[in-house]
Amino acid sequence: MKKKVSLKDIAESLNVSSTLVSMVLNGQSKIHGISSVTEAKVKAKAKELNYKPNSVARGLRTGKSFTIGLIVTDISNSFYAQIARRIESRASEHGYHLIFCSSDERIEREEELIQMLRGRQVDGLILATTFKGNSILNELIEEEYPFVLIDRFIPGLSANYVVVDNYNSSMKAVERLIANGHKEIGLLTISPSHLSTIRDREKGYKDTLKKHNLSIPSENICEIPFDDLHNRVGKELSRLMSKTNPVTALYATNNNIAKACLWHLDNMNLRIPEDVALLSYDDIDVFKFCNPPVTAISQPIHEIGDQALDILLDLIKGGTQKKGNEQQIVLSANVIVRKSCGGIDL
Repeated sequence: MKKKVSLKDIAESLNVSSTLVSMVLNGQSKIHGISSVTEAKVKAKAKELNYKPNSVARGLRTGKSFTIGLIVTDISNSFYAQIARRIESRASEHGYHLIFCSSDERIEREEELIQMLRGRQVDGLILATTFKGNSILNELIEEEYPFVLIDRFIPGLSANYVVVDNYNSSMKAVERLIANGHKEIGLLTISPSHLSTIRDREKGYKDTLKKHNLSIPSENICEIPFDDLHNRVGKELSRLMSKTNPVTALYATNNNIAKACLWHLDNMNLRIPEDVALLSYDDIDVFKFCNPPVTAISQPIHEIGDQALDILLDLIKGGTQKKGNEQQIVLSANVIVRKSCGGIDL
């Protein structure tokens, strides 16, 4: 049987100490003033010798499991899947493994997942939370346990987060619909509506209509439950299009709702944008290839993943999540103009 390569083997081949090799392979080069040249040589030699770290021994030695938990609402949603892939790739570069789970927009499920992941000794968490108000997150803060919120934040909660400016990007997108002559604009939004993303997207929609002195009939706003999304979208579209003043444009506040709109509108023999315009929050690859291609608000997925992971790794290395010292990052989103809204370009 071939002998397993050890830290000592790498050290002897480079004529350095095992301690130095351990520091480099545990990501501690900068802390201990190890040069980038030496770091590169150690990593290259470890790769050449096919060194495989003993994760159990490493954990006992460092007090860390080198795993991170990621909880999103639905890993099948392209937006979250892409974020997960980005975080997984970047975490691997730092020697961390990723465990990801879906909460299905259920608070009790999210709490179970947090407890489960902590039971598995993950070093920190990244969450697209469904919580509101006081929650287990307050306990994590009190314990100074490392976690970062993505996509959503909880007003008043002293937590680190990386989110997108949903309000202004929503306003910008609805401005496009209005500039193209639409006055009856239907909003299809996800439930629960306490989520910061949904609340800000709705507010952007309403404030833009008010700015242009357009009415906001309550029947033009549709809350779509997460667990019955496809069927409810069909029912709401039938209602919106059969009103005395049918809507001429639809604003879907996430890509799953927009996809359901595409399916049902086609089934209803309604043309986009001739019969009704369609705008989506969240841009996904399939929107480029639809007929017509769908105008969508594109979120900076890589930047969300990168910034969240960087914050979390800093917390893990520092070992604390202190109140009053949070990083709360708000990123911009862009409207990707395609043909589903018709009319003019802004």
